[in-house]
Amino acid sequence: MASSLNTAAAAATFAGRRRLSFLPLMDPKSSSVVRSIVQAKGELEKENKLWGGRFEEGVHESVERFTESVSFEAEELCMHDIRGSIAHANMLAAQGLITESDRDKITEGLTKIKEKIQSGEFKWRKDREDVHMNIEAALTDMIGEPAKKLHTARSRNDQVVTDLRLWCRDAIGRILTRIQTLQVQLVLLALKNEGLIVPGYTHLQRAQPVLLQHLLLSYVEQLERDAGRLSDCRERLNYCPLGACALAGTGLPIDRLMTSQELSFTAPLRNSIDAVSDRDFVLELLSANSITAVHLSRLGEEWVLWASEEFGFITPSDSVSTGSSIMPQKKNPDPMELVRGKSARVIGDLMTLLVLCKGLPSAYNRDLQEDKEPLFDSVKAIIGMLEVTSVFAANISFNKDKIQKSLPAGHLDATTLADYLVKKGMPFRSGHEVVGRAVALCFAKKCQLAELSLEDLKSINSIFENDVYEFLGVANAVDKFSSYGSTGSDQVQKQLQFWCEKLQIEFKN
Repeated sequence: MASSLNTAAAAATFAGRRRLSFLPLMDPKSSSVVRSIVQAKGELEKENKLWGGRFEEGVHESVERFTESVSFEAEELCMHDIRGSIAHANMLAAQGLITESDRDKITEGLTKIKEKIQSGEFKWRKDREDVHMNIEAALTDMIGEPAKKLHTARSRNDQVVTDLRLWCRDAIGRILTRIQTLQVQLVLLALKNEGLIVPGYTHLQRAQPVLLQHLLLSYVEQLERDAGRLSDCRERLNYCPLGACALAGTGLPIDRLMTSQELSFTAPLRNSIDAVSDRDFVLELLSANSITAVHLSRLGEEWVLWASEEFGFITPSDSVSTGSSIMPQKKNPDPMELVRGKSARVIGDLMTLLVLCKGLPSAYNRDLQEDKEPLFDSVKAIIGMLEVTSVFAANISFNKDKIQKSLPAGHLDATTLADYLVKKGMPFRSGHEVVGRAVALCFAKKCQLAELSLEDLKSINSIFENDVYEFLGVANAVDKFSSYGSTGSDQVQKQLQFWCEKLQIEFKN
């Protein structure tokens, strides 16, 4: 029996820790919010709920523990909640719904609460459920009656989604900064490796030679689209729900345009039911994060492969590598393996919220409390992935000798040879067949296309002439690419120049 009790206690402790573990972008040990929640636990007597007027019984402890959200949202939303409340108080005073004196007391009290939170003095209470009720109750304790007027023409339904939109807007800014940092590192890496040809792969089989710069810039392009999706998301989410109240709005003479402007939103949301009930802006952000995570995972996969003995194309520095606890010789590119791994987590966060939202009835439902943990987790993960990929990119070197020795394998110049035949007037499909026979001859003779004699080539088709050797070999093959966006040297230089100008990197042609 004692063993069962100990197991149950351990499970409860673990569940509590899991809840707190979702606090992103901070060390939980140093978090003032976490410390104050832990310190406040068990120290304070229960109080009447701010919504408790029609209830005759108190909330059961297990229900209170199950429904609270302050433990995982306080650190993230508190400053946005205070900002929204100050804007709301200013509007209420401007509309004559509270006095200027009450507004000033509310604003001053909220400012003091903000300072207490920042210093770690503020005591967060789980029995006050969420970030909003904690701040409002603390304000009431501090200034008394005027604080009870702050919730005029406002519900927690529109309050929380206002906080969430403000948080998402700021989070997107943080992610965009990290995307640009990674883009800069990739361009710098490209500039350091001018002229280096690497095998290009399709189906993980050698395909055509490409400039390494061209390959690196392909990831810069993908990141640019990632940034575009996030910017589009920020533009769409930047509408204000405050004043929509529970779902139907209010009969009081509020000015939603005023609060919207003070909080730097584009405009108020037009429909009060839509304002409080939909989390499509969170879904869009998590979707954009998931696509970014997939791009980073693919880059991680490539660099993990290239760091292996089988490839040996890159060497990460010791500062971005780890070892083995049993194999002394190992040097592992673990950061990029974890980038690859954490992409699953980011995608999972999106799936969690999609399933959460798919069956909800109209307007607000308490299920939506569960939108925050996957949101915070996704943003924390994607920021970490972008940061470590930037550091990794700044601390790898390409093994040019190993790469150059690997280039002859795979007949990378075969497609360029087919282009040669097209320029000679042969239909491409016929040329494809001729080159295929030339490759087969190479396998038989255990040589490369450039090592076939003119006599060998003419035995396949008489169209070949001495100028064919201008198209053979990886260097010649790369030089022949000329289409817009291709891996040809001139085209890659134009791409580099574009990105250097856009990212404000010094470019020397």
